[in-house]
Amino acid sequence: MLQGTLDLLILQTLALGPARGHTIAHVIEHRSEDVLQVEHGSLYPALHRLEDRGWIASFWGTSENNRKARYYRLSAAGRKQLAEQTGRWDRLVHAVNRVLRPVEE
Repeated sequence: MLQGTLDLLILQTLALGPARGHTIAHVIEHRSEDVLQVEHGSLYPALHRLEDRGWIASFWGTSENNRKARYYRLSAAGRKQLAEQTGRWDRLVHAVNRVLRPVEE
């Protein structure tokens, strides 16, 4: 993945609602039709980084199998960051497509 892409995907996934790390990885993989594979060695450092920046917050809850589990949710600052990063991503994709598929003049 391009640098910063995982952060954007995590923020977008948490825009759907609070989730555990495992669920975040699963949603990204499922929505990308398994093209994007999220390794735990990348996911959890990204979650900690986003939490340090104040874009997400974590809390303890109970999982489906009645075990204590850490959940993550998007903060107000994270929603703002998601909007900014989504706009930046759209501009980047558009620029790359202009290079890869130039319009004949």
